[in-house]
Amino acid sequence: MTRFIHDEFSKDFIEALLEPYGAVKAPKRVATEVKQIDILFTPKVLQNPKLKALGLLGKFAEFPAIFEPFRNPAPEDDICDCIIKVLEVKNALKRKAKPKKTTRKTKAKSKKTVLKETAIPKLWVLTPTASDDILSMFKADPDTSWAPGIYFPPEALRTGIVVIHQLLETPDTLWLRMLGRDTVQANAIDEFIALPDDNPFKQATLECLYNFKQNLELNKTEDAETELIMRLAPLYQQDRELAKQEGRAEGRAEGEQRLVLRLLSRRFGELDASVVERVRLLSTEQLEALAEALLDFSALTDLEAWLNQELQ
Repeated sequence: MTRFIHDEFSKDFIEALLEPYGAVKAPKRVATEVKQIDILFTPKVLQNPKLKALGLLGKFAEFPAIFEPFRNPAPEDDICDCIIKVLEVKNALKRKAKPKKTTRKTKAKSKKTVLKETAIPKLWVLTPTASDDILSMFKADPDTSWAPGIYFPPEALRTGIVVIHQLLETPDTLWLRMLGRDTVQANAIDEFIALPDDNPFKQATLECLYNFKQNLELNKTEDAETELIMRLAPLYQQDRELAKQEGRAEGRAEGEQRLVLRLLSRRFGELDASVVERVRLLSTEQLEALAEALLDFSALTDLEAWLNQELQ
């Protein structure tokens, strides 16, 4: 079960980081079989210089990209499935780019439609580790123009395999190492926590990590998850402090309202208008109490019972 929680976090995390710079579709169905791409990203602007702030992840996103993150080492069959997906997308784009049939009179004036290479997404398989056997199966070789830990099968496959645990511990690799496992992920989270509060990606990442922590707490089945939950625990307070800072201009109460409503929506999905209205009736002190209490809520009925008690 926790594997799917990690998968969901990976998708939410990449989507949150890249959404300001282009269209993110997650998941996207391809081919006649039921195959889904985890994340298809189409940048608004090719080679957007603003993406440099995301380091290596931003470099991947300079052009259309497909991201397939794996919690555990990606097996051969799954990598094959990912490659099939990107080739299906490539073929679909080529079919769409074919010119319409023309008559003899208009043929001379017609121009052949050519699909630009930069319009075809590249697949990035994000795996915590990869054995030499797996890399050899796909004839994936390192490229000196890229960072260590990135391997490329033959160009026709339009694929890069990113072995996260081989990435150097630098700011450029931080956002990818957040998707690793065990010590690699833990160290990356520590580096993230140390980032200044005005980092442009901090708020979006805090929201993803906080939601990740909640899901782990509800579904924890592995002892290894306990340490990760403990490491994520301080992030809730950071999330609250950042939200308060953002809300100071609009007043303390408004800032607390916005924070609590955001946390509740993240926990229970879209809230009913009547629930939102009741939350807005709470005083600043009650909102602060609710922000703490919601950590123990497991269902929407817990929230309703709390509100009934406070608004008697």
